[in-house]
Amino acid sequence: MAAPKKGRSAGAQSKPWRALALILIAIVALTGGMFASGHTTPRLGIDLAGGTSITLEARSGQESAINKTNMDTAVEIMHRRVNGLGVSEAEVQTLGRENIIVNIPRGTNSEEARDQVGTTAKLYFRPVLQSQVGAAATPTPSDTPSTGSSGSTSPSPTNSDGETSSDSASPSTSPTSQGRAVTDALKADPTPSTSTSESAKATDGASPSASADADIQVLQAKFAALDCTDPKQRAEAGKGKSTEPVVACGEDNGGWSKFMLGPVGVDGTDVTKAEAILDTTTGAGWKVVMDFNSGGGDKFAEITGQLAGQTSPMNEFAIVLDDEVVSHPYVNSAVTGGKAEISGNFTQEEAQNLANMLSYGALPLTFTEASVTTVSPVLGGDQLEAGLIAGAIGLALVVIYLLVYYRGLSLIAIVSLLVSGTLTYLIMSLLGPAIGFALNLPAVCGAIVAIGITADSFIVYFERVRDEIREGRSLRPAVERAWPRARRTILVSDFVSFLAAAVLFVVTVDKVQGFAFTLGLTTLLDVVVVFLFTKPLLTILARSKFFASGHTWSGLDPKRLGAQPPLRRTRRPAATADPKEA
Repeated sequence: MAAPKKGRSAGAQSKPWRALALILIAIVALTGGMFASGHTTPRLGIDLAGGTSITLEARSGQESAINKTNMDTAVEIMHRRVNGLGVSEAEVQTLGRENIIVNIPRGTNSEEARDQVGTTAKLYFRPVLQSQVGAAATPTPSDTPSTGSSGSTSPSPTNSDGETSSDSASPSTSPTSQGRAVTDALKADPTPSTSTSESAKATDGASPSASADADIQVLQAKFAALDCTDPKQRAEAGKGKSTEPVVACGEDNGGWSKFMLGPVGVDGTDVTKAEAILDTTTGAGWKVVMDFNSGGGDKFAEITGQLAGQTSPMNEFAIVLDDEVVSHPYVNSAVTGGKAEISGNFTQEEAQNLANMLSYGALPLTFTEASVTTVSPVLGGDQLEAGLIAGAIGLALVVIYLLVYYRGLSLIAIVSLLVSGTLTYLIMSLLGPAIGFALNLPAVCGAIVAIGITADSFIVYFERVRDEIREGRSLRPAVERAWPRARRTILVSDFVSFLAAAVLFVVTVDKVQGFAFTLGLTTLLDVVVVFLFTKPLLTILARSKFFASGHTWSGLDPKRLGAQPPLRRTRRPAATADPKEA
């Protein structure tokens, strides 16, 4: 067996160029991803970049309903709603007894978020009695997705354009069969619980009271006169008691449609969960799956069983949010088991928006917009400038200390800090479009604190190397022997910092989470930089004459460090022969 070569330890046989190439590839890949995403700067939070501030005022028929419990519930739902749109760093908090403030950072889709947050009325499911596509069109069954029990979906019949086909039915003073069915549904039972033929028989066999006739005529007159393209009429539509039929508007295929709706069949609070799912088994595309509580499941099974026997559009139910119809799927069959799914050529965005409304639409209180203001980024810009100045001063002091104390070694630390800063910037720029991360002022503070944590890791390693030189070893074996001891210390220190950041992120909210997130991210990057850049770079420079010879300005001068002379074995003098013994 060949003996190992002298002067070359196992630890010294590392290949530092591979580690440097790896971190270089990572920087190039992140840079390419940043430019490909079109976001070359980190997103800024509302305290730095400005944004939209919405003040909502709670409304309730019962004064006692406006209490801390309901307000906290509303805050939580709104917070999840805006974050469900990818609007990170949005602040949702109570102000006083009956107001909620929502701050949406600049650079996000604030208009969409404002629509979602402002849509704070309760969510209802109402049966459709009559519908009309367009402002002045003849009432027609509307283009709707379908709903069925979980696991089964029946797509709507489509025309040549791929849209759901519909048949027109024109109302007149002499009611058609559809009109008679609507009339009977309103007279006999608020929900359309009878089929069209049965309703027609009931109409032929009994005369409604004069007051009922008057109510029906008033409702049908409102439906005929409603113009959903008029913002004023649209704002007044849909209002009414939950036990009474109403006329309402809804945006449908880029235009506005109007609906005559029966009383509320199921309350939105009965929906426990709703999510958008891509159906890959049947090829039905995106769909929305809903779960109901036990009471809601029973009511939904009953009403869908009644609607399934009707003719279009009376086999539809409308999902009404803030007095506006957001969807009106038709029913194939009774939906039992407390689960339902809505499908019908949804895009991913449409399915997710509908699921978001179903999940977070049922608030315990109703809210109106008291004010909407734009927050100027001037103050935030001043704060950011002050924070950057503070960071620059801190970085300059660290660099000066390294230059004075470590001399040539300080160049390795400075370059490592630049690499760490570059990685931090690239990742933060990518996290903006990826997860909605926004850089706020506390997050900037976290990045400043990270400068000290990163510099501390370099100092630990440098001191271990200098200790080895003090013991009389040359530079190359000192670099390799010092690494295991320094590595263990660095990992323990960074683990403690990361654990503190993780705990802080979990137990806090809003801006403080930005500080914790940035601190945790930079701590992880510290480990990456030390392992893949600082140590390999020092290994390579240890082979250069400037550092290996212990130049005075290298920071590794044995005389300056008070190194002990190398330990050498001395030979014993040869024993002289004793003539007596001879």
